[in-house]
Amino acid sequence: MSNMEKNVADVNINVKHLTRVEGHGNIVVNSTKGRVEKVEWQVPEAPRFFEAMVRGRHFDDIQTIVSRICGICSISHSLVATKAVENAMGLEVSEQTDMLRLLMHYSEQLQSHVLHVGYLVAPDLFGAPSVVPLVGKAPDAVKTIIRAHRVANQWSELLAGRITHPITLIPGGMAMIPKEAQLLELAETLKATVRDLLTIVDVVLSVAANLPAFERPTEYVSLKQDNPPTYTFYHGDIASTDGHVVPVDQWESVANEHVVAQSTAKWAKWHRQSYAVGALARFNNNAPLLSPLGKAVADKFGLKQGACNPFMNNVAQLAEAAHVVEAALELIDTLLTRGLKPEKVTVQPRAGRGSAAVEAPRGILFHTYEFDSNGDCVAANLCIPTNQNHANIQLDFEKFVPEFIGNGEDALRLGLQMLVRSYDPCISCSTHMLNVEFVK
Repeated sequence: MSNMEKNVADVNINVKHLTRVEGHGNIVVNSTKGRVEKVEWQVPEAPRFFEAMVRGRHFDDIQTIVSRICGICSISHSLVATKAVENAMGLEVSEQTDMLRLLMHYSEQLQSHVLHVGYLVAPDLFGAPSVVPLVGKAPDAVKTIIRAHRVANQWSELLAGRITHPITLIPGGMAMIPKEAQLLELAETLKATVRDLLTIVDVVLSVAANLPAFERPTEYVSLKQDNPPTYTFYHGDIASTDGHVVPVDQWESVANEHVVAQSTAKWAKWHRQSYAVGALARFNNNAPLLSPLGKAVADKFGLKQGACNPFMNNVAQLAEAAHVVEAALELIDTLLTRGLKPEKVTVQPRAGRGSAAVEAPRGILFHTYEFDSNGDCVAANLCIPTNQNHANIQLDFEKFVPEFIGNGEDALRLGLQMLVRSYDPCISCSTHMLNVEFVK
């Protein structure tokens, strides 16, 4: 044992139910005289059985049920479920429906990214225990965050029918479409929101030096759309920064979900022992396709394609927030130029199996459903972004602890909490049915 190891104080970190994340996750680190003995990211959340809940239910009930998986990403779950049902039923939607759904999806990206960076990450960067003390320290900044978040909520409500758990999505189309006057009003609101987003960017930039300088090369996985080339959240194939591309219906060969002792959520791996999904993964696969404003935000922070600092996921979220507003304005212009038209949808049930993927704010989300000839669900498999990130968080921990243990126990504890929060995890969403076979 080196003299340096002997001089490092013992470390015993046991964080139960990490704060400012969705769900329950624990952090355990034990070190004696500088020798690391245990480092674990634990998920003790009780499993949830949505794959079982949808069995026996008619295809047009699916999205309503699975949207309840998450109160933050309910639009993403509804969209991916609807797409999977349509693939199983052999349905193709109109271009208008596709654009309206994409516009709906953008609203959730802004809603979630502003919530996460503004309410959950910013307190760490300002040295505050929560966003509440920041109200007194930086009231104008907090009001700007609230205003941008409210705009995103109103945007979601317009397209989805309400802020959470959409009611406008139906297999084959939309149950309700906005009026042209409402889209015009939304466009004006989004133009005004750009100023607020740039203010939020500048506020985070002022404390960006507090983002730990930590890197661990990993495989980043997201959707990638080449025709036409798009910074995609909704269409395309599954792509890896390791150079691999596969169609969405082969997602199970990508996720390779497996059970580990320290987690009630399944873990995932593809070509390495883990991979990462989320805003940084999308950025690393699609950065040249960001909108001009999105690129400008990334440039302010020095975020470059190929970044492997997980804390920069939050910077990528800011770049995406700017991107989706610009992309939404283009979509609205196209929809208004063409004119909105009512559409009637008729669906004939059939037996079939369908898979789909969308990019939830936290990363790529997969759903697969199988139906009988009556259109009743006989099987389902869902793979949530956070359970794809769990293994990556663990490997980040294993590299982070030896590098930062010399800063003391309190600093190490905070750094590990910030590391988990950087992934923007939805921990309870990730704990789905475990299929365990007991060997006698």
